[in-house]
Amino acid sequence: MTVTTGQRSTGVEGTPYAQPSLPTPLADVVCVDPGTDAAGDALVLLRRTADAAGEPLPVADTTPSGWVASPGAVAALAPVDGVGRWLVGAGAGSGSDWRAAGAATVRVVSGRTDPGPLHGAGEGSADGEDVVARVLVTLDEGHPGPDDDAAWTALATGLLLGSHRFGVKSSPRAAAPVVRVAVPEEARPAVERALVLARATAIARDLADTPSGAKSPAWFADQATALLGTVPGLELVVRDEAWLAEQGFGGVLAVGGGSSRPPRFLEITWSPDGASRHVVLVGKGITFDTGGISIKPNAGMADMRTDCSGGAAVVGALGAIATLELPVRVTGLVPLAENHVSGSAYRPGDVVRHYDGRTSEVTNTDAEGRMVLADALGWAVATLEPDVMVDVATLTGAMKVALGVRTGGLFATSEDLAGRLVEAGAASGEPWWPMPLAAAHAADVDSTIADVRQAPPGPGGIVAALFLQRFTGGLPWAHLDIAGPARCDSPHEEVAKGATGFSARTLVEFVAAF
Repeated sequence: MTVTTGQRSTGVEGTPYAQPSLPTPLADVVCVDPGTDAAGDALVLLRRTADAAGEPLPVADTTPSGWVASPGAVAALAPVDGVGRWLVGAGAGSGSDWRAAGAATVRVVSGRTDPGPLHGAGEGSADGEDVVARVLVTLDEGHPGPDDDAAWTALATGLLLGSHRFGVKSSPRAAAPVVRVAVPEEARPAVERALVLARATAIARDLADTPSGAKSPAWFADQATALLGTVPGLELVVRDEAWLAEQGFGGVLAVGGGSSRPPRFLEITWSPDGASRHVVLVGKGITFDTGGISIKPNAGMADMRTDCSGGAAVVGALGAIATLELPVRVTGLVPLAENHVSGSAYRPGDVVRHYDGRTSEVTNTDAEGRMVLADALGWAVATLEPDVMVDVATLTGAMKVALGVRTGGLFATSEDLAGRLVEAGAASGEPWWPMPLAAAHAADVDSTIADVRQAPPGPGGIVAALFLQRFTGGLPWAHLDIAGPARCDSPHEEVAKGATGFSARTLVEFVAAF
């Protein structure tokens, strides 16, 4: 591992801002043989409403009155020898059903019952404190479990990510539970692989959710280095503002120029022996976004700590790619900057020169993500010779309006590339919806005084993607807009409130199938 950093302070030492302790502890999920004795463990029995053919399953005599085994539904049973017992519903056994069941399981045994309430809560139920240190998760007798590797993957993902709770509190963190899961031998490789991908999501959540008082561009780069530094085969390089100026990264320097905390450029390389294909992943790393001179309204601005979610997903994905030893060369690029307001902030009307020499007319300083991505994409084209590039960013509010908060927007230069990413998302439980690189709007990106307009009129998500396409050198390229699903206000399945880590698993699955 090689690390090159600048000499300036991260801007954190000596400040009042609380620093999180990363990574957030996660449940220890361990595979055990079906039929393992539950003596001394809390017990969670998984129940389904229907079998694999969709036929309804009978309701057992032990089912509490009125309880239905819908996805993530929990019923507390009478404890045995003071040890808790629960039923957890897995619905009809779809991927989302199993993720919900896994998340509900680990939350109830840890005393965290969101997003759904307990049914029949009483003695042995969760009360807001840690309930158990160890739990055995198994199937209720007569009820089918996960039917294939995809279902086991979903259950394992829910179990691990359901235990993730980011926080910066004065009280000590409670110990995460040990979750023993009755898994057949043939399904264990799928479970172990799923846990690697889920940890990638957890890393992305940690980086994105860290409050921006602590999270400068330098802090993000340092934390990524610390989190990935023990992964064999990864090389990390952190470039400072002096290097960015020498190389001509005008977009990154313009966006970061209004902050007292200078920008950084993080490069993560996985280059296994014999790899003949090269994927470049580019993630937007805006550690806080005020909107700059085109300042945002106060409502919702606190969420802008998660404006680095794309970069965080790339960091998490590279860790998983190396851990799984995927036989593909992958380079992760994260341009890092804080978009702030000051006398040195860039202005509407400015013309900025990017790394590849192209010039952008600035029309809205709150459209900063595409400015930093343009530099990184141009640098990748000129120096890395990739076979394909994928960028991921919380880029446009327009995409959130179009697709809501659970689906990512996908733009790609070919139907084949779009299809590969949709399939990767389906395999990981992260849905994508293909959007058009509409030729009718291509001319909207042109500027009268520069090469391109940074924020042209028209459909916001589409023209932003068309702007980025100008910097891709005609290479196969896809743009993932995660403005909606990158953060969550209403917990669901394995997703808690805050940063979601959305797209990290998709990137890993895409590389695995490339």
